[in-house]
Amino acid sequence: MNAGTDRGLIAPTDWKRPSVKWSARLAHGALLAGVAVAGLGPMLWLLKAAVTPTQDTLRTPMAFWPNGFDFANLAEAWTRVEIDKYFLNTVALAAGSWAVQLVVAATGGYALAVLRPRIGKYLSGAVLATLFVPGVVLLVPLYLTVLDPPLLGASMLNTFWAVWLPAGASAFNVLLMQRFFANLPRELFEAARVDGAGPYRVFWSIVLPLSRPIIGVVSVFAVIASWKDFLWPMLVLPDPALQPLSVRLPILQQFVELDVFLAALAISSLIPIGLFLVFQRLFLNGTSLGGALKG
Repeated sequence: MNAGTDRGLIAPTDWKRPSVKWSARLAHGALLAGVAVAGLGPMLWLLKAAVTPTQDTLRTPMAFWPNGFDFANLAEAWTRVEIDKYFLNTVALAAGSWAVQLVVAATGGYALAVLRPRIGKYLSGAVLATLFVPGVVLLVPLYLTVLDPPLLGASMLNTFWAVWLPAGASAFNVLLMQRFFANLPRELFEAARVDGAGPYRVFWSIVLPLSRPIIGVVSVFAVIASWKDFLWPMLVLPDPALQPLSVRLPILQQFVELDVFLAALAISSLIPIGLFLVFQRLFLNGTSLGGALKG
């Protein structure tokens, strides 16, 4: 056997035997089905329970609609629980957090990777060191800062800025951008500087167009983190009219029936999944760097 041949638990000669081949395929299929059930099972059960009466869910939670569907749960959840209002709050918080994180991460990564100041190594180390600080430790000082921000003279509580601005302090996104920018061909930057382009022109016309893949990755991280965030919005947005779905739904659980609450959970879960499916090409498909050094 060639030394460069990949080795595995089953020898290449055994793969040619029909019994071994079909047994391996059945094992792979069973494993894939188990992973699918474990991953999609809770979501599928939530979708089923959203259109199931409360009594059926409590008596036979794994049965498939023993007494029929109840689509009124969805309409009642949308109107009574006011999913639309809290959904708009969630979208506003996610959009603002995404914009702030993208600006901070892109400019910070550009400064550290492309501009390369003299103290760039120390700044990168300081940013990296913040990743080792537990987020819970920062809650009290961050809350006090939002309560009485310096220079502003007015509290940011019950404003979306109390969620947007702290979201920008994401060291992980900055380092992610820095790593990507550092791998871009520096010949492009040198050629642009020879043509008279300044740092802002290089950033806007060269770096950002080449950074669509990493912008998509950071966007996904930012939106998901903001959508599922619970503790910080609950602290800085005590006004129910401003709270997102992640904060409001657990509070409303004690005031609505189980079937209506499960329908509200299903709606709040389907909306981000639908948005991701619609914009997945924007998030996941990046342009290639091929041809960037053409000529």
